[in-house]
Amino acid sequence: MSHTAMMLLCGAALLLLLRLTVRGATRATRLFLMLWLLVSLGNLLAGVLHAGYGWMEEAGIWLVVFGGPAALALLVSRAGAGRRD
Repeated sequence: MSHTAMMLLCGAALLLLLRLTVRGATRATRLFLMLWLLVSLGNLLAGVLHAGYGWMEEAGIWLVVFGGPAALALLVSRAGAGRRD
C-alpha cells in the first residue's frame, strides 16, 4: 500500500474517531480540520526534508492528502446538518 493511501486511510480513521468521541458534529469537524492540517503539513515537511522530494512534488500530494479527508469531513458534516448538534 502506498504512503498516500495510508495517509488517506489515517485521515478517515481520525475523522471517524473524532465524530464518535467529540460531542457535536460541528465541533468534531472543526477539530478534525485543524488536527489534519497539522498532520498533513508534517507529512509534507517530512517528504521534503527527509525523503528528498521537491516542494512542488509534495505540494501536489499534499492537496490530495489534506483535501481528500477534509472534503469527506465537510460532506459528512453537511449531510448531518439537518440534525441538531
